[in-house]
Formats: sequence, structure tokens, C-alpha cells
Amino acid sequence: MQSTIPYLSLAIWVPIVFGILVLAVGSDSKAKLARHLSLLGSLVSFLFTLPLVDQFDSAAHGMQFVEKSAWIERFNVFYHLGIDGLSLWFIPLTAFITFIVVVAGWEVIEKRVSQYMGAFLILSGVMIGVFCALDALLFYVFFEATLIPMFIIIGVWGGPRRVYAALKFFLYTLLGSLLMLVALLYLYAQSNGSFDIQTWHKLPLTLYGQILVFLAFLMAFAVKVPMWPVHTWLPDAHVEAPTGGSVVLAAIMLKLGGYGFLRFSLPIAPDASHYLSGMMIALSLVAVIYIGLVALVQADMKKLVAYSSIAHMGFVTLGFFLFGEMAVQGGLMQMISHGFVSGAMFLCIGVLYDRVHSREIASYGGVINTMPRFAALFVLFSLANAGLPGTSGFIGEFLVILGSVKYNFWIGLLAATALILGAAYSLWLVKRVVFGEVANDDVAALTDLTSREFFMLSVLAIAVLWMGVYPAPFTDAMQTSVTDLLQHVSVSKIPQ
Repeated sequence: MQSTIPYLSLAIWVPIVFGILVLAVGSDSKAKLARHLSLLGSLVSFLFTLPLVDQFDSAAHGMQFVEKSAWIERFNVFYHLGIDGLSLWFIPLTAFITFIVVVAGWEVIEKRVSQYMGAFLILSGVMIGVFCALDALLFYVFFEATLIPMFIIIGVWGGPRRVYAALKFFLYTLLGSLLMLVALLYLYAQSNGSFDIQTWHKLPLTLYGQILVFLAFLMAFAVKVPMWPVHTWLPDAHVEAPTGGSVVLAAIMLKLGGYGFLRFSLPIAPDASHYLSGMMIALSLVAVIYIGLVALVQADMKKLVAYSSIAHMGFVTLGFFLFGEMAVQGGLMQMISHGFVSGAMFLCIGVLYDRVHSREIASYGGVINTMPRFAALFVLFSLANAGLPGTSGFIGEFLVILGSVKYNFWIGLLAATALILGAAYSLWLVKRVVFGEVANDDVAALTDLTSREFFMLSVLAIAVLWMGVYPAPFTDAMQTSVTDLLQHVSVSKIPQ
């Protein structure tokens, strides 16, 4: 489907242009202008993504809203954009989360306001570019460009160890991506000078060649997800990042790795994907179970939610490498749901931190007595994090577990332990922070949510409940693309 209006370009470049305008505001004496311009930019960006959902044809095969024009003609590089059911929902999700982050930082960020807001707007456009790119070099440019704003956000507005966390995040991601660049150049040579990702899907690579390509992509995407054992940068980044940084990191940036598996690893190296699926399933189960146990012993709220994110993303990679329609759809649903739920959890922790300036669980207790509205929303998001039926957190996990049982009963049984562990760390967090008697003077002095805080958390609560009660719009949009992908992956690409 060729669109007459370049919705994808608008979704990418409107936030980037607004981000540059906000940066141009400069000094903190004009902070009010920077905030209002950021709010307008994020809202307009989100509105430009809605026609994509409205006009998307869920029954159509192939890419929609395609845009293609020459970029670097000499090397056959194109500005080539398009989306299908695998990428559709991540575009409005990215724009929506950016709008929420701008609202969240409205009063909290007092220094370098224009730089803070501008960085998030530019980051939003670049991340949407990753989900839209159909040219591999364009994908790589967008994929790497996400590092710069996030590195600045953590390094400038983060906690006491922000420089260490920012450098660790940057180095892990950059080193993984360099191997991906090698794979891209290899595929460029194999395809007689084409960076077109869909052309690469048809390349007749040998099994050895596929395995090398798969492993190169694995290094880039596993770090981004992050999978065990290359996950250690994430808790540090989350703990040191400002609230907005943690929200975008968990809600969107982790999804770039999962999306990369669907767009590159599975369709370009289908035989290697099957050959190495046992390793991927094992690594995913380690993330689900071991990291779930690690989350149980955390004393810092942000670290607990960071480790729970790794466990939830383990479900995503598990679903993708079971090669079943239900499991792959479950992995995608888990990615979208995690965007809402993890974002909301980090915002809730940010609300408490703004008042008490502590993320330690021991600093709280009995919050429900002084912040009843906050407590209600925090409990809802924690239950969604645990996978409670009726919330978005249940849909993806349930589909992946069903797909796992269909694939192998014992893998399904191991995957299902995540529901127990998720309930354990989520409910224990709620018990220690929210319920009981007022623990100390800090908790006694707490004030409930402001109208701004209530708005941003309520909008996320509506999204979590809507997706949990009525997941059909999400599953219907991805159905055809998932079926096409699995049919493609089931056919060997090894030359006969």
C-alpha cells in the first residue's frame, strides 16, 4: 500500500523538528516556552500516528504506507519506509509514551529544561524510524542514533553514578551493534549491492552463513532486549536515569531488540533460527526464572522493576523462537503491554521519589494512608506487572505459555513459573510500600497525586485495562504479518 500522505515521515520528523526547536529555546529563563513547545510537539507527533492505526488494512499482505526515495544512489541506499502488523503498534506507542514523559517532567525538571525535553522528542523520532525503516543502512543509522539522546539523558539528569551508568549503557550497545554492521555489509555483498531488507529475506544463504549472520544480529539485539547474560547494563541505567529516561528505556528502547529479531534474524536466517532455537529458548527461560528470583531480593524499587523488565522480555524472546502463531503473537502483545505497564511502574516510583528522595523499599510503608489515589493506581499497575487477568500483562504471558505448552509441555511448565514469580515480587513490593501502618514521618507527610500526576497515570491505567479487556485490535492487526513470517521461516532457504 502506497500512501499519498507521508504519515511515516511525519511520525519520524515532526518530533525531531520540534526537538530541535525546543533545543533552540536554550536558557532556563525560557523554560516555560520550552515546556509548552515540547507538549505541543509530543501531542502533534502522537496525533500524526493515529491515521496509521485507522487506515491500516489488517488483511493485507506485505508493507503498507510505503515511502521510497533515493538517499545515497551510488551505493544503492534508499530512504525506504513501510510498516506491517509487526511494527504498527510500536509507532503510536512510542509517540504516546513521549507525550507522557513530557507531562511527567513538567515540574520535576528545573535545570536545562529545553535540553531535557528536546532530547526526548528527538529520541522519539529516531526510535519510530527504527520501526519504519525497510533499508538496512537507514535502520542501522536510526538504531545507533537512539544511543546519543539516551546517553545524554542518563549522563546529565541521572543520579550520583550517572556517568558510569551512561558509559556502560553506551559501550554495551555500541559493541553489540558493530557486529550487526559486519552482518549488514556481508548481506549487502551477498545481495549484489542491495540494502533492501525484504530482498535479504529471499537470499539463499548456506547454513554456515546463516549461523554467522544470526549470531552477529544476536549480539546487537540480545544486548538491547536485554537477554541474559548481557543484561547487566540495564539495572544500572534504570537506577541512575531520571524518571523519564527509565520510562522510555523500559517502554520503548528494549523493544528495538525484540523487533530486530522479527525483522532480521528470523526471516533472513530461518534455518539458523531453527538450528539455534534450543539455545534461544534456554537463554529466555533463564531470564524468566533466574532474573525473576533476582527481582525478589531487590531492596531498591527501580532495580526490582528493572529486573522484572528483563524477565518479561525473556517471555518475548521465548515466544519468538517457538515458531508458533500463538507464541509469536504473545511475544508481540507482551512487548506492547510491557510498554504501558513498565512505563507506569517507573512513573509511580518517580512520584514517590520526588516527595521522599529515596527509592529504597525500606523507606516506605503505609503509603495508602496518605496517598489513597496513588495507592489504587500503583496496586493496579503492580497486578498488571504480575499478569493479572483483565489487565494487558495477562494477554501476552498467557499466549506465550499456551504456545510453549503446545511446543513442549516442560518448556510451558517452566515458562508458567514466571506467573508465580511475577506475583511474588509485585505483591511483595505492594505489601511493603503501600499497605500497613504509616512507617515513618516521611510517609506521614506525603501528599496525594497532583492533577498532572493523576492525569498521566490514569491515561496509562485506561490503556492497561483496555488492552487487557479488549485485545482484539492489537491481535487482529498483527495476525496476517505473523502468519506470513512463520510461513516464510518454515521454508528452508539453503540452496539445494
